[in-house]
Amino acid sequence: MRRLDVIDQALFHRIAVSERPFGAGSRVGPWLRRASHAADHGKLWFGTAAVLGAIGGRSGRRAALRGISALALASYTANVAAKQLTRRPRPALDHIPAARRLLRQPITTSFPSGHSASAAAFATAVAIESPAAAAVVAPVALAVGVSRVYTGAHHPSDVLAGFALGSALAALTLRWWPRSSHLRPAAGPARRSAPALPEGQGLSVVVNSGSGSGALTTYGPEETVTVLRDLLPRAEVRLCGPDDDLPALLAEAADRASAAGGALGVCGGDGSVNLAAGLAVERDLPLAVFPGGTLNHFAVDLGIEDFEATATAVTAGSACGVDLGLATDGTGQRYFLNTFSLGVYPELVQLRESLEGRMGKWPALAVATAKVLVNGEPVTVRAGGRDRRLWLLFAGNGAYDPPGFAPTHRTGLADGLLDVRVVDAGRPLARTRLAAAFLSGTLARSRVYHAARLRALDLEGLGDADRMAVDGESVPAAGPLRLAKSGRALTVYRPAEG
Repeated sequence: MRRLDVIDQALFHRIAVSERPFGAGSRVGPWLRRASHAADHGKLWFGTAAVLGAIGGRSGRRAALRGISALALASYTANVAAKQLTRRPRPALDHIPAARRLLRQPITTSFPSGHSASAAAFATAVAIESPAAAAVVAPVALAVGVSRVYTGAHHPSDVLAGFALGSALAALTLRWWPRSSHLRPAAGPARRSAPALPEGQGLSVVVNSGSGSGALTTYGPEETVTVLRDLLPRAEVRLCGPDDDLPALLAEAADRASAAGGALGVCGGDGSVNLAAGLAVERDLPLAVFPGGTLNHFAVDLGIEDFEATATAVTAGSACGVDLGLATDGTGQRYFLNTFSLGVYPELVQLRESLEGRMGKWPALAVATAKVLVNGEPVTVRAGGRDRRLWLLFAGNGAYDPPGFAPTHRTGLADGLLDVRVVDAGRPLARTRLAAAFLSGTLARSRVYHAARLRALDLEGLGDADRMAVDGESVPAAGPLRLAKSGRALTVYRPAEG
């Protein structure tokens, strides 16, 4: 430790005391002080995440989500856990103005640097998803670390330890959230016959202006309509505004497409695609999906990443058949293309929807997640003749990867199976065991977690579970409940292999 102190003092003298390049006469010093202040409470990184989410496309949104997740983990570990073990005092730099201002505040433990841990965690997480964005973020993260030494807040070794801790924790997120795969599903759906629509003739498309923060935010609703008309000039494209009835507009579009012998198209997120898919399969119409939502899970699993891919498939008549999940309960029948769930997730979705009008989708999701984790209660369902307490029942329309609590992508879209995962609340300390297993990446082996691939699942009653989530939308629920595959496959346009 004494040798480390000598090295710290030497580096301190070069960074925080010398006149060049960081001294009072340089232009670097004021900039470093501003960087240090901007990083307080993660403000700099939350702002960066917002920019990435808005302009970075799918990889930018994933980078922002992973970055904020890693930042939260690193901030807690450095500021709450690690500092309680070390109790290292702040540097004694009372002769530096910035340090004198700092030392008037309550003295906290110095090792490791929480600012540096958060900066490294965010930058490393961004690099995992988007190396191009990381090339911009990493120098800023380095500057934040240097600024903590310059202002007298930390020893150099505090900053280096923070960098190491933050980077390691960001890499650890790969245990429960694998890097996005850009490959098509391994078990690709079989090709199906669909009409080729030159320049979109016979295609009736509805653009949902209220969908997420994807292409519709990048282009704007009106510009999105223009882009689609440029790609498919003979298609009918209609914009659904905030005051319009989306289900009614989709039904009208489906009727026109059926009369023209064409296809139904939808531009929006997974909720919009869900509505269109039900209409398409009931009218025996092929569906054209233009990804315009926040995450576009179905389109990405299908191999569609932009409008051009869908337009190419429509004009060529390239299509495939995919399974359609079906949830039948006391309220009726609902299709799901991606996922179905009972338990805390529908509660989270409902809370997020109530908040996002005031604060936006991503801040609302963060607030809703925190509240549900603290205050959420398990639900009671009846299966096999007895009541069971569950935190979550998840059913995927097809096999999802990876195993565990955070499935991210499908390995097949037409396998005839439901990927069912259950988190059991009936065991002692279930919530604590669930959190520990999730953070350690061992949930697949935990006794509170169960998984199976089934053709159908029947629940005799839903007890106090009065909400369910279907493709990310929270809707009313009432027992009994049957989950199965629809007897009719959905035909959807998809670019040809290769």
